[in-house]
Amino acid sequence: MNTLPWRRRVAAIASLGDENRRKLFDFVRSAGDAVSRDDAARAVGLARSTASFHLDRLVHDGVLLVEFRKLGGRDGPGSGRPAKLYRAAVREVGASVPDRNYDLAADLLVSAVEASMAEGGSAREVLLRTAYARGYEAGRTRADAAGPAAGAGFAELLAAEGYRPEDDGAGGLLLLNCPFDRIASGHAGVVCAMNGAFLGGAAAGCGIARERVEALDIEDFKAQGAAQQGQCCARIRPPGA
Repeated sequence: MNTLPWRRRVAAIASLGDENRRKLFDFVRSAGDAVSRDDAARAVGLARSTASFHLDRLVHDGVLLVEFRKLGGRDGPGSGRPAKLYRAAVREVGASVPDRNYDLAADLLVSAVEASMAEGGSAREVLLRTAYARGYEAGRTRADAAGPAAGAGFAELLAAEGYRPEDDGAGGLLLLNCPFDRIASGHAGVVCAMNGAFLGGAAAGCGIARERVEALDIEDFKAQGAAQQGQCCARIRPPGA
C-alpha cells in the first residue's frame, strides 16, 4: 500500500474519489492481464474517449501503468501499431494525515512471530533482530541508489517511511512524526523498541554509526508532551555527539 510516496498516495486517493475512475481502477486491478481502453470502457459503461481521459489521469496519479503491445499474436510488417494497455501499479491505495506506516509495523511484527515460532527464543529479541535486519536492508538499498558518501540517502529514507526528519541545527535530525503513533500509544515498550532497532539498522545500512540513533526515555518523552504531539521517540544525534 505504501509503495507510493505519501504525497502521491494522497493525490491517488483524491483521484479515486471520482466514481468513474474508481470503477476503472477496480476493473483494471482485477483483470488478469493489461487491458485496453476499449475493454475498460465497455466494462464500466463509458464512452471510449471518457474512459481514455480517466485512465490517463490514473496513470498520471501513479495508480495505473501503461504498456504498449501488439495484440492477437501478430508481429512484423503489416501487423499494425502496438495497442496502449493499462495495468495496476498498486493493488491498493491508502493514506493518512499525518503519514503513518502501519503496514511496516504489521510486517515486522508478523515476521518476528513467524521467526520466533520457527526458531524459538525470546519474542522480543527476535523482533529487534527482525526490525534491525529490515532497516539495514532498506538503508543499504537507499544508499546504493544515492551514492558512495557516508549517510547518503538516510534522510530520504526516513522521509519515505514517514518520520518527517528535520535538521536540528547541529548536524543531527529530529523526527517530527511517529509512523506507528496509534499502536505506540498503547504498546510503547514493544513498538518503540522495534522502532529503535529499525532506525539503527537503517542508519547502519546507510553507513552511519548505529549509536547515533538515540532512543529517548519513554517517561521523559511523555512528560515533555512529545508523544501527544505525534513525534517519534527517537532522534539522530550529530556525528561525534
